[in-house]
Amino acid sequence: MLAAIMVEQDANAQAEGLSAGDAPAQWAQHIQDAARRGVCLRVRGGGSKDHLGDITRGEVLDTRAWQGIESYEPSELVIRARAGTPLREVEAVLAEQGQHLAFEPPRYGFVASQSSEPTLGGVVACGLSGPGRVSRGAVRDHVLGCTVLTGRAELLRFGGAVMKNVAGFDLSRLMAGSMGTLGVLADVTLKVMPQPTVSATMRFDVNEAEALAQINKWAAQPLPIDASAWWDGTLLVRLRGARAAVASAVQGMYRERRGELLAPPVADGFWQGVRDHSDEFFVRARQAVMQAGQHGVTLWRISVPPTTAPLGLHGELLAEWFGGLRWVCTPAPAAAVHEVVAKAGGHAQPFLALQAGALVAPSALSAVQQRLHVQVQKAFDPHGVFDTGRLWSRRAD
Repeated sequence: MLAAIMVEQDANAQAEGLSAGDAPAQWAQHIQDAARRGVCLRVRGGGSKDHLGDITRGEVLDTRAWQGIESYEPSELVIRARAGTPLREVEAVLAEQGQHLAFEPPRYGFVASQSSEPTLGGVVACGLSGPGRVSRGAVRDHVLGCTVLTGRAELLRFGGAVMKNVAGFDLSRLMAGSMGTLGVLADVTLKVMPQPTVSATMRFDVNEAEALAQINKWAAQPLPIDASAWWDGTLLVRLRGARAAVASAVQGMYRERRGELLAPPVADGFWQGVRDHSDEFFVRARQAVMQAGQHGVTLWRISVPPTTAPLGLHGELLAEWFGGLRWVCTPAPAAAVHEVVAKAGGHAQPFLALQAGALVAPSALSAVQQRLHVQVQKAFDPHGVFDTGRLWSRRAD
């Protein structure tokens, strides 16, 4: 059924005169050739996400040649750009109009190479969001449409270029987090938002359990809380919105728990560091992973219900998203981490480890979920051209 829908949408796109352009046409030839040779292709933009998943298999299909902003309507809060467009270029254009990507995609400040900078296609394909995700939605919530080159070498367009655009299956959002295992993103249409009018960050000295309880208590109230982070006995809460609302919230939170209002440069530097993984916690985590050698220290990205009590895993922890996202740098075995997280009703992703092959986590999907994943992948990629096993073990045909 899904395949039939895709074929129909492909026919509609061709009827509208959708032009593939030079790069997508070359990609299509590469895909057809890979299918004939029975090899896999690994989609890669700037390579800033090469630490995620198993990248040991697949010939590289580089998207960086396909760059450029195709359309931008500030009054409509919509931008459409090609997948290889550097993220910094998109953000620079938006900043000129006082707008931004509200989900705050990580820019990975620790990547020193200019050639390793994030691309817009990579931003959507990895599906990672920054501190503001808890209040303004994830990447997929901001994807309005996209053009995808599938494993059939078919160029399909999903979604559109308006805010209210829901008809049938919203397949464009399926691309968020797919990590190039379903096809190649040619272009992406995203919802953008005005930059916040007023921002303030409060700092509180509390332990982990107190921080989780307090931030969830505040989150349940009509306060303009935009982001939170706890690390090493310190809880930071970012408020954004109208000046009166932010000022009132700051006063109320101070009366309840005292705390400290951070100077804007200090606060901005901290949140940028958390977003781009250049903050001290992530610097120390990378050092710990590298220095541990074969002892197996791993930085885990753990998703659990926000109100979940401290997990008790040995190692340093940074908690974001009101406690819903927990970064843990620990030498604990992968099986032990998955067991603890599963009991909490969440899932864990190995985010950074010494050897890439160790980054693929055991599948936590049920039999029904696994079957659905396989069916979707076969609909997009029947020949297994993009089935590199980056996210999970390669399927058995």
